[in-house]
Amino acid sequence: MDTNVVHALIEIPLGSKNKYELNEEDGRIYLDRVLYASMIYPAEYGFVENTLAPDGDPLDILVICTEPTFPGCMVPARVLGCLSMVDNGALDYKLIAVVDCDPHYDHVHALDDLNPFLLKEIANFFTNYKVLQGIKVEVGQYIKGDDAFQIIDECRQRYLDAKAEEAVKAILEGEVK
Repeated sequence: MDTNVVHALIEIPLGSKNKYELNEEDGRIYLDRVLYASMIYPAEYGFVENTLAPDGDPLDILVICTEPTFPGCMVPARVLGCLSMVDNGALDYKLIAVVDCDPHYDHVHALDDLNPFLLKEIANFFTNYKVLQGIKVEVGQYIKGDDAFQIIDECRQRYLDAKAEEAVKAILEGEVK
């Protein structure tokens, strides 16, 4: 497998208005809400496991594909870059990737290989998808290749640090036998 490939756990399929979220406690996927706007997700949407983004959630990922998958599907995703955002006051990143095993995207290895209009659609989606909820989202710039992988590495390290902190806290509180 290519080193640019991560495994994305899909929560929301391409074309859905439903916002699903994985409950880490019971492992089930729940319908969190239906989008307020008359918009649909422009790509598969999920997260990269064992990461912790600056907003306190796993690192989000959009996976561009030919056909929708389903909530809970694990997808090999070739990362091209990411979109920086501030969502409700918190720094947020959305990785942009293509399905690694889809021959329609064999030629796509960088953001510049994508149709520029698709990148505009993605930015427009995130600019507007929470407007009717009264939540302000500021969409920043697309971040290319190596800089996106730096963000992935930082999110993986943040996750490990948080898990280590939880373990130390549990030991100190006598929760671990």
